Amino acid sequence: MEIELKLLLAPEDAPRLRAHPLLAQAAQAEVQVLQMHDIYVDTPDLQLCRHHAGLRVRQVDGRWVQTLKAGGTVNGGLHSRHEWEGDVPGPQPDLAALDSAIGRKQPIRTLLRRDAVRDALRPVFTTRIERTVWQLRTPQGDQIECVLDQGVIESGADGADGADGADGTVYSVPVSEVELELKQGQASSLFDVALALLQDVPLQLGHMSKAERGYRLAASPPLQAVKAQPLALDAAMSVEQVFVAIAGNCLEQVSGNQDGVAAGEDVESVHQMRVGLRRLRSALGMFKSLLALPDALKAELDWLGGALGEARDWDVLAGNTLAQLDGEAQADAAALAQAAHAQARLKHQQAAQAVTSARYTACMLGLQRWLQARAWRDGCSARQLRRLDARVSPFARATLRKDQRRLMKRGKRLLHATPQQRHQVRIAAKKTRYATEFFASLFAGRAVKPYVGRLSALQDELGWLNDVQVADRLLQQLPEVQAGQADQADQSAQDGLRLHAAFVRGYLAARAQADGSDGRMHKAWRRFKAARLPA
Repeated sequence: MEIELKLLLAPEDAPRLRAHPLLAQAAQAEVQVLQMHDIYVDTPDLQLCRHHAGLRVRQVDGRWVQTLKAGGTVNGGLHSRHEWEGDVPGPQPDLAALDSAIGRKQPIRTLLRRDAVRDALRPVFTTRIERTVWQLRTPQGDQIECVLDQGVIESGADGADGADGADGTVYSVPVSEVELELKQGQASSLFDVALALLQDVPLQLGHMSKAERGYRLAASPPLQAVKAQPLALDAAMSVEQVFVAIAGNCLEQVSGNQDGVAAGEDVESVHQMRVGLRRLRSALGMFKSLLALPDALKAELDWLGGALGEARDWDVLAGNTLAQLDGEAQADAAALAQAAHAQARLKHQQAAQAVTSARYTACMLGLQRWLQARAWRDGCSARQLRRLDARVSPFARATLRKDQRRLMKRGKRLLHATPQQRHQVRIAAKKTRYATEFFASLFAGRAVKPYVGRLSALQDELGWLNDVQVADRLLQQLPEVQAGQADQADQSAQDGLRLHAAFVRGYLAARAQADGSDGRMHKAWRRFKAARLPA
């Protein structure tokens, strides 16, 4: 299993990296400089890519080497994947040699045995890279290979091996990245090195391998938001092992949406990154009696959550709350939507700046380092350590029972609750749902699914009422925000915007009052109360 951390840097910052004192101090051998030419192969319909695999043949210093990578995960820039490598006589892959090397239980072996795949393999794109290699040894004795890759990925318009397409066009993207690969020792040392480099060199987390970037260049797949992936837990796992799995799953969702947020316009990527952060916060709350995130990292999560939250709030107002209004409020809502969309675009730009900043990189590296090093153990009592090492099932059952009791207590007066009290019920429902989804694989699916379904229905009803409260706050701000951003504010236009906002705020308040008393919310609450707790 290959474990590496990928970081991106601007080409003009490469000299600063080369001159970094850490590389000179920790290097255990002469620096190597290699010229590499890679040919990536796949079927015309990209079967390997669809199965999350990449097969390449590399020429380096006159030698040809084939490499197959498949499976694994990408979490906060940390890439873990299976890798099989071997010499070949030329630029064609040797599938027989790969078949002998791959383990029998690996799905990629079955795929490569299909005649339809073997016979259809062809070059899809190429890379030409100058690679600089440092072999590092940390003070703790960990061995890390630090690689600086600079070059280009090329693909023809027809997807062929860097050749001209039908119109003579060759598509290319530059490569400028650092890879820290663990050769021996603890994975947390990768983050120590990365954080040290980040102090002097602007770096960003890289979530796509060269193969993934090449496929994106060749096939131009649409950028997709990353939703939370189901967790596969085992009852034999310890409480600590489960926490690491849950936190890693949350960070995978956060980091998986980085590129979409950085693009500056994707509404769903912002939403899913924010969901990932909320799930992480919920997980930290679940385990707070056993471990604690350092205050400095908590503050950074607050900062990131704030940047994403503002963009999400304006997205919901512009694209959902106002869009749902009809009848006499429709014209007023349409007049406000344009201004709300403009504000949402501004907040998306600010969120994009946040996730491409060195501060975000340091935050993600710090979280991963804390997670990989199990840094919380240093501050744990003997009793906490025993509980962390205990099997997870009793902890999971106790957590779900506690969450349900909290939700039931807050929901007792839901019929006459204030907006603030409804919001507290909504938060409790969300935490209960996240906890149930985290532990779902430990319980029977036939019990989990209806419970989560009823929680989701309750959340939906409470969520709409919360959206109305957020809309009221934003609509109060909107005329002033627009006036402050205009070069020469049109007073009559601002007065008109205030009138539209005042009418819609009143309309929403009346509708929320009706929705809160027409039985839908209370029906969802009664159905949830009748649901059986999976634990």
